[in-house]
Amino acid sequence: MIGRTANTNIIADAVAGHIEAAGLWHIPGGREQDNRRAHLISPVPFPLTASQFDELQRLGDALLAFYSSLNNIYLQKKTDWVNEYLDIGKGEDLLRHARMRYQKAALPGIIRPDVLMTDDGFQITELDSVPGGFGHLDCLSAAYADCGFDLIGTGRGIRDGFAAMLRDVAKQEDPVVAIVVSEESKDYLPEMTYLANELQRLGLRAFAVAPGELIFTEECLYIEADSGRLKIDVVYRFFELFDALNIPKFELVSYAARKRLVVVTPPYKPFLEEKMLLGLFRNPALERYWRDSLGEHYRVLDATLADTHIFDNRIVPPNAEISGFRWKGEPIRDWNVIKEGSQKERRLVLKPSGFSPIAWGSRGVKIGHDMSGDDWSDAVDNALGSFDSSPWVLQRFRDTSLIGVKYFSDGEVREMKARVRLCPYYFVVNGRANLGGVLATACPKDKKLIHGMTDAVMMPCRIKED
Repeated sequence: MIGRTANTNIIADAVAGHIEAAGLWHIPGGREQDNRRAHLISPVPFPLTASQFDELQRLGDALLAFYSSLNNIYLQKKTDWVNEYLDIGKGEDLLRHARMRYQKAALPGIIRPDVLMTDDGFQITELDSVPGGFGHLDCLSAAYADCGFDLIGTGRGIRDGFAAMLRDVAKQEDPVVAIVVSEESKDYLPEMTYLANELQRLGLRAFAVAPGELIFTEECLYIEADSGRLKIDVVYRFFELFDALNIPKFELVSYAARKRLVVVTPPYKPFLEEKMLLGLFRNPALERYWRDSLGEHYRVLDATLADTHIFDNRIVPPNAEISGFRWKGEPIRDWNVIKEGSQKERRLVLKPSGFSPIAWGSRGVKIGHDMSGDDWSDAVDNALGSFDSSPWVLQRFRDTSLIGVKYFSDGEVREMKARVRLCPYYFVVNGRANLGGVLATACPKDKKLIHGMTDAVMMPCRIKED
């Protein structure tokens, strides 16, 4: 126990008040209403060094360049097997839309990597172009800024970055924005509603709606607002493309986008929403392409993107091996051999790549050394068996640094040794990826997966003072 001061009480109450007033996550010990999730509050934002901040700044444009290079290699069909991987499981209508000329250069407007803090530096284990959490980060940032803290991105960097991105894709200053939240993503409706309200404070006409609330005509998409029917300029797509068949009016929105009646962001490009993108970066056959297309950004990504392997169920020829992976110190030709390892040897992570209902929110993640041998063997069989419809990826489990993190509990400031994940949010405007803010999630050291939970501390980041 570290102690208690009136100042920390004020901060904790202010942050909790912001979250509850916004209708977002409740705080342990507070009113548990609407089944909203909870997390702990820190008396201070999470500190990053100036060099760590500089690295995060460089990562934005590097990741944007990576998405652009992926877009080019896919649409220009430079390598057939790359397209073969990225097309698995997608319907023909969606694939045709992904290749349409009208959105040829379109890229995600928000980029969020999951960055683990390790003793060897930052490690990016996932990329997300349809991320949640940035509404919650905006609310937290505003609260800490009101308490006098200087934050990365400022107290309203998320809101302002989101607004700038929407104006950029709309090519106008006053677009009508519909943030469309599917039933599958309804857990995030409170923060999307919060963001829409905050955008309205900036003068944008923004609304969080369900797909069924959209009104389609041959001329445009509309939304009913208090002021009357409004023509939508931008649809911010807060739903995954794998869920298309379950989304009301999906085809109508898709048609409106193809006819340029509305701008949809992120674009209809499911090949940019796969975890296997990290595996493609690590494939030796593509190294020359990445070096040439990424230029100075290659070194930044090479140092931070986690080693990732596409879990292909095909056995390679006798004179070949699975590139870059060693099992018990030896190369392998068949992923089935990893089913027989000891718990120590099974320090591996299996994840569904992306086009799947279990590919987000840590739903499908399997950690080898956290399972029995039989369960791990079943997980490997399931992942390999899914290759032809929904591929999986494999990563080495990375130990994160143990960092002291303060949190508020029962009127006291306490501290725990925690594993920390950073989620920087980059907003793409005028061809640059601008850092709007960074969310730190700190979990107790006994947790294998780092994500929002009742005993996690979630906080915005600041630059550590000398």
